[in-house]
Amino acid sequence: KGLIRGKRNHVHLSAETETARKVGMRHGRPVILTIDAKQMESRGHSFFLSDNEVWLTHEVPPSFIKFPD
Repeated sequence: KGLIRGKRNHVHLSAETETARKVGMRHGRPVILTIDAKQMESRGHSFFLSDNEVWLTHEVPPSFIKFPD
């Protein structure tokens, strides 16, 4: 399914790995996924930057996700 927003309004993304790691640590051991946002945007997906500098999108299909080795 990729990343879906669930009960939230959007999927939340971080621009930097360290920010993602810090946020993820609040919920246990973080797993950092890399999103090909450039490719997503070229395929018509929209991104929004929130006031607290979190990137938001409606979903991330699995073909745009790179999982850690």
